[in-house]
Amino acid sequence: MTRILVVEDDPQLVRALVINLQARKFGVDAAPDGATALRLAAARRPDVVVLDLGLPDMDGVDVIKGLRAWTRVPIMVLSARRASEEKVAALDAGADDYVTKPFSMDELLARLRAAVRRTETTPVAPDTVVVQTADFTVDLVAKKTKRDGHDVRLTPTEWHLLEILVCNPGRLVTQKQLLQEVWGVSQSSKTNYLRVYMAQLRRKLEVDPSHPRYLITEPGMGYRFENPGN
Repeated sequence: MTRILVVEDDPQLVRALVINLQARKFGVDAAPDGATALRLAAARRPDVVVLDLGLPDMDGVDVIKGLRAWTRVPIMVLSARRASEEKVAALDAGADDYVTKPFSMDELLARLRAAVRRTETTPVAPDTVVVQTADFTVDLVAKKTKRDGHDVRLTPTEWHLLEILVCNPGRLVTQKQLLQEVWGVSQSSKTNYLRVYMAQLRRKLEVDPSHPRYLITEPGMGYRFENPGN
């Protein structure tokens, strides 16, 4: 059974989430504050964490940092905070997705299913086990990326985006394809997610993120992985 940890201090919202998730055969644990969330995450090892940022004892961003110190579990922020800088802070801390309240339960469930899929192992053809570029390597079996001999720390969402692109070298992967595969949604209004995550990947992997050599944008269409050294 897939287990979800809901970190939220609004009892009515927790009840609604628990009912909807259990009806779809998810196991659910709930934490009303950050300290309880960190303790439950360590004890129960959830498959996905759904996290409100406005908690009574600590900021949700600190909970994300606490989790990221030891686990790569997908973290979905569920928050009323709409400012872009708030979203960027959560994503930079290690969150994988950001849902703004009020939200559609159907969309939330679709994103949860996508988050669960991202944690599943995907078979890789023998000739694509390791992708080598002049500046970094991607080990698709070990799910690790190295740059200058050092591991590059990627969130599960960043990894999944990179994995899709490097497994399709030179081919355009459309925005719709990426949104559907990574987030479980295909609405064109969600393309801002792609821009944020691609910018993060470029900061971590490209020598000059403002002039990317490998992770190329095709304006209005999608993204492509190029490997000039091959």
